[in-house]
Amino acid sequence: MTIHKEGYTSIALGVLFVFILNAIVHYYASESKILTWTTYILSAFILITLLQFFRNPKRTISPNEEHILCPADGKVVVIEETDETEYFQDRRLQISIFMSPINVHINRNPVSGIVKYFKYHPGKYLMAWNPKSSTLNERTTTVVESNGTEVLFRQIAGAMARRIVWYVNEGQSVEQGKEFGFIKFGSRVDVFLPIGSKVDVKLGDVVKGGITVLGELKHEV
Repeated sequence: MTIHKEGYTSIALGVLFVFILNAIVHYYASESKILTWTTYILSAFILITLLQFFRNPKRTISPNEEHILCPADGKVVVIEETDETEYFQDRRLQISIFMSPINVHINRNPVSGIVKYFKYHPGKYLMAWNPKSSTLNERTTTVVESNGTEVLFRQIAGAMARRIVWYVNEGQSVEQGKEFGFIKFGSRVDVFLPIGSKVDVKLGDVVKGGITVLGELKHEV
């Protein structure tokens, strides 16, 4: 397991903060054992939290053009038909994955294909499980055409997440299971599929990005 590149700056700032904090405590309050050990524990907690959050576990991806792979680690919180109003302007099957601060926050392409649409939306920072977060929060929308069928997936910032990172652009060819982005400190990823697509997960399932199969794609005519 390695550390993801998006974590380098945050971890460096964390190390700097811990160094300064410990230096201040040792200089001004070295005789207080309680304060000293409290500082040690807090420092260890900060560094361990940052390291686990930005971890990048090695995964073996098994591409399959009929499958929709899970785009993120987390828990399935929504499986429902809904109106997708930004791109499709029709009814779609929505599957949402909630990513807690303890999950790996790498986002992976659920299908292979060509990026037909991409847009970044600045916005609010409602709790990621709030239904309105899909349209009001900071987010990105990506549409990939896979064998004639378009799949939309959306990164949504949460109350803690204040930075969404993406690595895709319109016209780009993407590979199933490869990284398309990263969201820092808690968030959600929505996937919109054609109505009638087979779903292989249920509400409450714990899933892994690039590993768990969300379902099978129904090709549109």
